[in-house]
Amino acid sequence: MRNIKKMVLSAMMTANALTIFVLEAQLPPLAPIPGIKLGLANVVTLATILLLGNKAGIAVHILRIFLGTLFTGQAVSFLYSMSGGICCLLVMLLTVRLFGKNLIWLVSMLAAIAHIGGQLVVAMWVLETVSIVLYLPILLFSSILTGFFTGMCVQIIIKRYPSILRMNF
Repeated sequence: MRNIKKMVLSAMMTANALTIFVLEAQLPPLAPIPGIKLGLANVVTLATILLLGNKAGIAVHILRIFLGTLFTGQAVSFLYSMSGGICCLLVMLLTVRLFGKNLIWLVSMLAAIAHIGGQLVVAMWVLETVSIVLYLPILLFSSILTGFFTGMCVQIIIKRYPSILRMNF
């Protein structure tokens, strides 16, 4: 019964993350530089890691990226999304237990920076130029801001609803 609850909740988290991702893809760009967006679906990923554990967080994150690229028709961006997403996920998994519930915003900021790093590496490879690194200061600044925002969203959810962390899945 416990595994069924966890599987159902993981599916719901994936659906939530996917919905947020697809809706965010419809919004106009935050800045004229490609790659800058809020990344609100990462709120769901980080919450899943905290609630259901690493395996569920990994599944939700990877499924959201894969299905999101299919649903939005942005197959070209799959490499960017997956590389950034994996870097982001690895940082989340490595730092969420280290920093604890009170510094989730920091985990999210570090994950956002890793996401941009992964995307820049792929961009340099695809475009066959290192000149894309000139965008690094702007991308770093935006990832710190957006990472802080998404992290604070998770932090507020955890503080407002502490009982969800005590649920037994």
